[in-house]
Amino acid sequence: MANFVLIHGSFQGSWIWQPTVKLLRAAGHVVHAPTMDGCAERRHHLRAGITATTMAEEVADLLFYEDLDDVILAGTSSSGIVISKVAERARDKIKRLVYIDALAPQVGETVADIVIVSPGQPPNDETEFAAGPSREGLAKRLFADLEPGLQTWALDRATLHPKGASAADLTEFWAQSWPATVIYCTNSKNPSEAHQRRTAENLEADWQVMEAGHYPMLSHPEEMTRLLLDEAAK
Repeated sequence: MANFVLIHGSFQGSWIWQPTVKLLRAAGHVVHAPTMDGCAERRHHLRAGITATTMAEEVADLLFYEDLDDVILAGTSSSGIVISKVAERARDKIKRLVYIDALAPQVGETVADIVIVSPGQPPNDETEFAAGPSREGLAKRLFADLEPGLQTWALDRATLHPKGASAADLTEFWAQSWPATVIYCTNSKNPSEAHQRRTAENLEADWQVMEAGHYPMLSHPEEMTRLLLDEAAK
């Protein structure tokens, strides 16, 4: 039995992991997929002060209070930043980090330095404390590969993301070595293959490839589960 903690990225909540969580639990594993502060069903708590660091503190607390050890900690998209901060705070709890089509900025680098913006791409919708693509933007970009029924289901659950939650100082993280795997999704534009290969090289991480879009835990749960189970066996 393994302990999995699965962290969602921007515009998501725990719902993005539903199909994969069901398969992992059916295989007898302990699985936590928390929704981060200000996101999805917790969107009503949106406020100033939510950052990738405060999200990481939430996850570190989860590991402590649930007595989780030897954790396979996986993050997708912008939560690559969050799981890196969790690793800093709870190193003794982590067995392996898994970056699934995820961002991992180097010291001094921002998400804006990494994400490729297409010419003419509409600006994000914004509120006082959150931002993100419109429903149409999500449909045409991040959720474009999902079959229609699944895409509608995901769009109905997508929410704007806390503005401060996609940046953190990872100096301490990059100063250490970590057991890790990077899973690159070939049908996803962001983050680029070059960025993810750099992450893998700097971490001396295992490299895996999926023929999938940006959210394989939703679109390809069987393959995603198999890869995560492979991580547990390492």
